[in-house]
Formats: sequence, C-alpha cells, structure tokens
Amino acid sequence: MNTPGLPESAPKSVVIVRLSALGDVINVVPVVRAIQDHWPETKISWVIGRNEAGLVRGLDNVEFVVVDKSRGLGAFRDVRRRLAGRKQDVLLHAQVSARANLVALGIPARRRIGYDRVRAREGHGLVVRERIPGVAFQHQVQGFLEFARTLGLPAREPRWDLPLDPDDLAFAREILPDPGQRLLISPCSSHPARNWSAQGYARVADRGFELGAGPAVIMGGPGRQDQAMAREIESRVRHPVINLVGRDTLTRALAVIDRGRVLVAPDSGPVHFAAAMGTPVLGLYAATWSRRSGPWGSLENCVDRFADAARRFRHREPEELRWGTRIEKPGVMDLIDTASVLERLEPLLD
Repeated sequence: MNTPGLPESAPKSVVIVRLSALGDVINVVPVVRAIQDHWPETKISWVIGRNEAGLVRGLDNVEFVVVDKSRGLGAFRDVRRRLAGRKQDVLLHAQVSARANLVALGIPARRRIGYDRVRAREGHGLVVRERIPGVAFQHQVQGFLEFARTLGLPAREPRWDLPLDPDDLAFAREILPDPGQRLLISPCSSHPARNWSAQGYARVADRGFELGAGPAVIMGGPGRQDQAMAREIESRVRHPVINLVGRDTLTRALAVIDRGRVLVAPDSGPVHFAAAMGTPVLGLYAATWSRRSGPWGSLENCVDRFADAARRFRHREPEELRWGTRIEKPGVMDLIDTASVLERLEPLLD
C-alpha cells in the first residue's frame, strides 16, 4: 500500500552519485534513509570513492559501486562495467565536480536529478535533466535532502542511524570505558587553512581536564600534518592527553566519537561524523561558514568568524558572497579567539 502523499509508485532502482568528501558522504546517508523509510523495496546503488565507501560500508541494503580514483580513466570504465545492462529508474547526481559529472554521464537513467543552477558547475547541468530547488542560504544537510524531496518523499529532518562494527566498538570502549565523559579534539582539516592553532587546542584540552572531563582525546589520521599538530599540542598542555592520531581509522573514529562527550574541531569530516552520531560539537569556523557546513544539531555551539573574514579578506558582507565561498587565507583562523572557544566549551562540559 502506498503511503498517503507519496508518488503513486516507487521506483525500482535509484543510483546516487556522491564520490567524496567524507563529511558530504556522511550527510548523504539521510537521503538513503529517507528512500528506505518510504520505499523499502527500491534497490539503492551508491557510486562512491574507495575511502568513503569504507566509512559507510555498514549501511544495510545498499550496493556500493566503488570508484578507485587512482585508476584514472579506468575508474570510469569500472563503473560502466558494474552497472552494465541496467537502466536505473532514478539517478541522484549529488556532486558537481568534473570527475563526478563524467561518472554520471555514463550511467543510463530515466530520471536524472541534479543541483539547481546556482550550485551547479563544471558541466553538471549537461548530465542531468531535472534540478532540485534552489533555496537561499541552505545548510548542506538540507541541500542533500532536497534530492529526496524532489522524489516526493517527506524528508524534513535527517536520520543517520549509522551501524558500528563490533571491532570498532571494542576499540572505542577500551579508549573510553565510560561513555559521555571525555572531551575529544580533532584538530586538523584536510584543508590546512581551516586549522586553528596548537596553542588554542592545548588550552581547550587543559580547560576540559580542569572541568572534570579527564585527559582530552586527540584524534586524526596518520598524515604528517595530523601527527605534527598532535605533537605540538602535547608539548603545550599542562595536563595529560590521550593521542590517538594514526590509530583511529575512519570507522574507529565513528565509534570513539559516539562515546565522547563533546568534539572540538574545525570544518572537517569529523564534525559531521559527530552530528551523525548525536555527539555535541564545538565547531571552529572562519574560512567557511557554519551556517552552510556546520555540524547539524550543534550550529549554536560553533564559534563562527566567517562574517569577520568576509569583511577583512573580501571587503564584502558574507551574504554578498557566493553561497559556499571559502576564505582559505593565511591568518583567517586567527580570527577565532581562545576566550570565545572556552566560553562555549564550559556549558557543554557542565
């Protein structure tokens, strides 16, 4: 029986194209959930990057078509081969990069839905036939949900319900035996200009310890930037910290964040991991605008200096800039003062 208000018939198949990045991939999960909630018989395929697929591999009843970017043009042939002989009912093209547009071009589908003209670029409009509505100053979580709403689904609020691997849960329990107690710090973005200072993070870690949260947990990948930042934070703190950098794989990070009390981080994938897991986030924003890419459910906790950055570096009001503008200039994150961060931290640890 069809749910009242839904289209007369559900599509037999939907393919989603969203290759990257980690935070965006996490924020596409509510689109998958909206389809599953209302059309449980619809077959969902997701064309996705290799690392990103590892992050959401536990999603039920989703076929992952993995794009290995290291294979160059071979990656596009892989996708075509995997989907050969299948004409999809619906293609949801939820990425505007040139690579994603090329991938989408090779996927036959009866309906091809993409971004509105303001958000589209790099030939995106050439490979779609329908567009989601353009909504001024729309948060990216709601932007993704527009794809579900364009299908006629009543998707208002996001639902993630990301499953966690038992081995990852065991790792997280070992690090954080008491859930909901520890302050987590994920100091690095893949965009270095979005990173705050080691000195600032050290003061945050110390204040968390003084407020009874115990040693802060520093998280991050195995790269040089993450390792160097963690070492510098360790050299500046007065109280103990736990350094997980390089040990917390993507799925381990989800499990650790799920057991944390609050996460402090710049605009990066982990703020969206925490939003998906329901863990409060104190986001640090100046190079980008939390109004668009902040952690869903924790926007009021962010220290956001994007408006100051727009005036200083672009000599314009933030509303006058193209939606999604990044101001990744040297010194932009220095607009975030430590006192404001500590002021936001204290009620989150109270």
